[in-house]
Amino acid sequence: MSWLLHLYETYEANLDQVGKTVKKGEDREYTLLPISHTTQNAHIEVTLDEDGDFLRAKALTKESTLIPCTEEAASRSGSKVAPYPLHDKLSYVAGDFVKYGGKIKNQDDAPFDTYIKNLGEWANSPYATEKVKCIYTYLKKGRLIEDLVDAGVLKLDENQQLIEKWEKRYEELLGEKPAIFSSGATDQASAFVRFNVFHPESIDDVWKDKEMFDSFISFYNDKLGEEDICFVTGNRLPSTERHANKIRHAADKAKLISANDNSGFTFRGRFKTSREAVGISYEVSQKAHNALKWLIHRQSKSIDDRVFLVWSNDNSLVPNPDEDAVDIMKHANRELERDPDTGQIFAGEVKKAIGGYRSDLNYPTEVHILVLDSATTGRMAVLYYRSLNKELYLNRLEAWHDSCAWEHRYRRDEKEFISFYGAPATKDIAFAAYGPRASEKVIKGLMERMLPCIVDGRRVPKDIVRSAFQRASNPVSMERWEWEKTLSITCALIRKMHIEQKEEWGVPLDKSSTDRSYLFGRLLAVADVLERGALGKDETRATNAIRYMNSYSKNPGRTWKTIQESLQPYQAKLGTKATYLSKLVDEIGDQFEPGDFNNNPLTEQYLLGFYSQRRELYKKKEEETNQ
Repeated sequence: MSWLLHLYETYEANLDQVGKTVKKGEDREYTLLPISHTTQNAHIEVTLDEDGDFLRAKALTKESTLIPCTEEAASRSGSKVAPYPLHDKLSYVAGDFVKYGGKIKNQDDAPFDTYIKNLGEWANSPYATEKVKCIYTYLKKGRLIEDLVDAGVLKLDENQQLIEKWEKRYEELLGEKPAIFSSGATDQASAFVRFNVFHPESIDDVWKDKEMFDSFISFYNDKLGEEDICFVTGNRLPSTERHANKIRHAADKAKLISANDNSGFTFRGRFKTSREAVGISYEVSQKAHNALKWLIHRQSKSIDDRVFLVWSNDNSLVPNPDEDAVDIMKHANRELERDPDTGQIFAGEVKKAIGGYRSDLNYPTEVHILVLDSATTGRMAVLYYRSLNKELYLNRLEAWHDSCAWEHRYRRDEKEFISFYGAPATKDIAFAAYGPRASEKVIKGLMERMLPCIVDGRRVPKDIVRSAFQRASNPVSMERWEWEKTLSITCALIRKMHIEQKEEWGVPLDKSSTDRSYLFGRLLAVADVLERGALGKDETRATNAIRYMNSYSKNPGRTWKTIQESLQPYQAKLGTKATYLSKLVDEIGDQFEPGDFNNNPLTEQYLLGFYSQRRELYKKKEEETNQ
């Protein structure tokens, strides 16, 4: 229940945001919903005057509208009659629905009769506002469709029935295609109608009016069920067994909490009713789910409908565990080190960026991490949840960016590539391990598996490191830029794996290391640089060292002989310019322990040796060019 409690506390800490619509991008909006409210796409807007008479109407295009909602309406499906309290479909709000061809399954349980009865209770209650009374006064006249037809919003056929589907033959009879047929409604009869009241002294629309929110909340609170112990807060409050859906998006039917099956293996003999298993109050359920929806729209990352969410109870900024070092720096408004040497300068800046969150006096004491997904359309599960002390979370984030750090050159800043030293983003790790064409299902699975490594300090799964290692050892299977990115990310994972084993490896070349794989990696780098230097800038084909890399990792002794023989023409072409590299090959060969120069497969360290040696040679070449 801790995740529900923390979401409830988040709602309480952001009461000033309730009902406020915030735009995200050009076509997305999100709102922290008031309790007993939800959102629906409206297709028609009807405006009334202050006396409750029809004023005007217009067709909309899937405009999201904040509407009052009861427990029954939130879970209605099929032929069940459960009207929304104010705004709803034509079949509920139009008293003349049947007159104009509308079909209802049960005349004894007509949707409009139930709707107008419920609306009347609200309009005649002590909590009613003038706007509610105006809408009730108009709708009980039962002439909504007639007025919409007169206003040109709805169209009738030759039999004075609502047109189900627009056809070409109607163009000659009625003119151009009406806007209602482009509103997103399945047909005219299923259009969702929202109501507004024009009043010179009121500037808020009905669906944005805080007085309207409070009016329905107070009215509905008197109609809630019996009180019970709430397992979240420990207080006696009106309870509920119906919990919210539409958590990830408007079409999401999956629920986090559900107990609507009273047969079969639902409780497996443990309980007689679902309430014996857990009891959650209506207020807590509403506030927690509304806070979750708000946070998901506001700041979550979603891959194939799997939601990755990190938040604090207030609006303070939270560093995300799946970000790389560049994003951490940018969000902390720190300058990027353009040319990291040993990486220590950049690493220090990343630590300062993370440490900057500690100095924020308004920073919350806890950070919450939640991963959600659904296996079916009706059920959703919490796949991962952690609530950590601020200091502990930042320490683990800092440890991750320190231990899984390497030099990378695949990030772009405006028009140029930038170098940075730090941990890669988890999404980039997924691409390094499984390729850029990996399915979203694979990517979201890897990101979920990496979270405990970052947040809980667990070891990186060996299969992920092995997969990245195998791809990095096969450069001919991908483009140059993709391989360079895969190589540096793989080196970061390898370094992290060895730090877990109490072994330290770094980006700078370790000339004293006698590790067999590391030395073989250095030899391969020298061969690559030597041939690349002889080919010149205009030649872009892969060198022999790169082409034989996969074979080299499995049979280094035999493959090195092939590579060395292929180098002779290039050594002859370079002449004395190849002297230093030729001597370096001999020096590296002398560092092998007796018997180590054999055909046994190489370990991951050979990639570290290759990267560091190649980096050292190119750096030396740049220094000679600049002199």
